[in-house]
Amino acid sequence: MDLSSVTLDERLPSPFTPDGRPPTGAAWYTTPTLSYAVELGFPVQPVEAYVRTAGGDYLDPWYKRMRDGYLATMADLGVSAGLGGRELLDALAVHRQGDPGPARVLDAIAATAEGGVAKLGEGPPEAGDGPLRPWSAPQRATWRPDIRAAVVATARVNAHRKMLRLARETGRFPVAVSADGVVYASDGPSPLDVLPHTADGKPLPGTFRLGISPGPATHAGTRTVAWAERMREEHGPDVNIADHIGAGTPTATATADIDGDGDGDGG
Repeated sequence: MDLSSVTLDERLPSPFTPDGRPPTGAAWYTTPTLSYAVELGFPVQPVEAYVRTAGGDYLDPWYKRMRDGYLATMADLGVSAGLGGRELLDALAVHRQGDPGPARVLDAIAATAEGGVAKLGEGPPEAGDGPLRPWSAPQRATWRPDIRAAVVATARVNAHRKMLRLARETGRFPVAVSADGVVYASDGPSPLDVLPHTADGKPLPGTFRLGISPGPATHAGTRTVAWAERMREEHGPDVNIADHIGAGTPTATATADIDGDGDGDGG
């Protein structure tokens, strides 16, 4: 499909490519990506496609086990799924200061989830890894790069959908975007200073909302504009501050960390 003629707001990354740059010609796309193009009002006429006649919720049992373990461990650390707003931020600020056991379990769950998705698309061994050996990954039933591509594409278009809705509702555009994080400029140090709410104080539907179950965003960190300028001086003008804003001690510019599933519905 050739999406290079699609014109989108240049203040947002392209939802069609991994690096956020606009497409330059015909390329292979997953169904979630093309579905989003249709949602945005663009005609989709593939010139070639591979279509499966059978499907299913391949990752559902694994996903639900990861989700339930994550939520149960967070509850052990004093952060329940029902918390929101300031209560949630306060609980997250201290949830790793107690028993280190549950915190280690939490890290293990996160690593398993991330590594599990990566394993679906495991590439061939690099020549520098030692003596050449057969590429065994395609022989495993769990080797499904197509499913990994769909997971990644779904997260990417869902993040773009939320950035677009937030921009339309508030006029705010991100100052940096990474694979799983979005940085916004803010007048205050809290993500609550960025995220829009309805008149009754509830998160505005269709935009980022804080939470701990898969889907909502978490506060990865806050930094000053001076910090961002130092990063550019030290690492060059192309440094992506979204990759670094969560490291170390936070101070003042809000960021939302996008969950890998990215849809806000826990699915």
